[in-house]
Amino acid sequence: MRTAIYPGSFDPLTNGHLDVIERAVKLFDRVVVAVAKNESKHPLFSLEERVDLVRQSIKHIPNAEADSFDSLLVNYVDQQNAQAIVRGLRAVSDFEFEFQLALMNRKLNEKIETIFMMPKDTYTFLSSRIIKEIARLGGDVSAFVPAHVRSALIDKLKAAE
Repeated sequence: MRTAIYPGSFDPLTNGHLDVIERAVKLFDRVVVAVAKNESKHPLFSLEERVDLVRQSIKHIPNAEADSFDSLLVNYVDQQNAQAIVRGLRAVSDFEFEFQLALMNRKLNEKIETIFMMPKDTYTFLSSRIIKEIARLGGDVSAFVPAHVRSALIDKLKAAE
């Protein structure tokens, strides 16, 4: 079984992330959307909330699943018996950072490949950070995230006020 890991903080998951997931499941038998703990990023949503939002967002995709990890990515990939890491590239500016990570991951475990995927051009400007900022300022994010993510985002921001 060909398995890929799609890691990220997913704070929150966007339609761009979903697009990458839907593309990845066409290439792999199993895609694990792995939510990174990464508290240094000070996420808006807890790890459990992010995993739950991802799980709800991918429930229509039979060969995708949600999980979390707080270890070295290559170790997690190995534990999942995966062969590849999927990373989304929105723009050239993403490439340099992602390329460095891919090379380091290859140095740590040469059996693991990194696959770069570009989302549809309509999502290339999306980032979780931008989505949170739009929502914080009262903007409508319904075109950028699944409906349940939008609701959770609004509820979370209201609770923080």
